[in-house]
Amino acid sequence: MASIDLNSSDYTAGEKARLTLLIARMAKRGLAGDAVDQSDLQRKFERIQDQARKRKQQGRK
Repeated sequence: MASIDLNSSDYTAGEKARLTLLIARMAKRGLAGDAVDQSDLQRKFERIQDQARKRKQQGRK
């Protein structure tokens, strides 16, 4: 299966807001040090991306 590239227009406004929040939280945790686990935030981020990918594959917005 080929990977589908996503543009910012492929995300809904709510998804963009949630991704922005997750990026900010990851940055804040990153400042705390290298030993901080960010896997929970990364899974949430990837889940949102997967939803957008599926929607794009189906041809919906």
